Amino acid sequence: MISGEFNSKGELIFEIGLIAADGDIVPVQALLDTGFTGYLAIDNQDALSLGWLRDSQTEDMQTARGEARFNLYQGNVLLDEEEFAIPALGGDELQDILLGVLWLQIKRLVADFSAGILTLA
Repeated sequence: MISGEFNSKGELIFEIGLIAADGDIVPVQALLDTGFTGYLAIDNQDALSLGWLRDSQTEDMQTARGEARFNLYQGNVLLDEEEFAIPALGGDELQDILLGVLWLQIKRLVADFSAGILTLA
């Protein structure tokens, strides 16, 4: 189980580890975005700096700013002390690292804003 926090805007923030190609684990703050239907969205520059392999395919997705094309990367994430190999979407100028709702197929979300409880288990 990992504990998260609600930021000043009420967004759901979790610390996860991004696993670089050389095995280094980079801790980052990721925003759980229930409107994002993938596993992870990351800035292209960050994915490349981690040494993640880029797939030859791209994926078009609807975003708050309209239709956008994303690169696909083979990402490795450390979540709740467990390593996951996942497809990660890479975009230009992404301000936040996003966790998508696909995580909720394998992790249980408990969010109680009034009690300050936020966990993924």
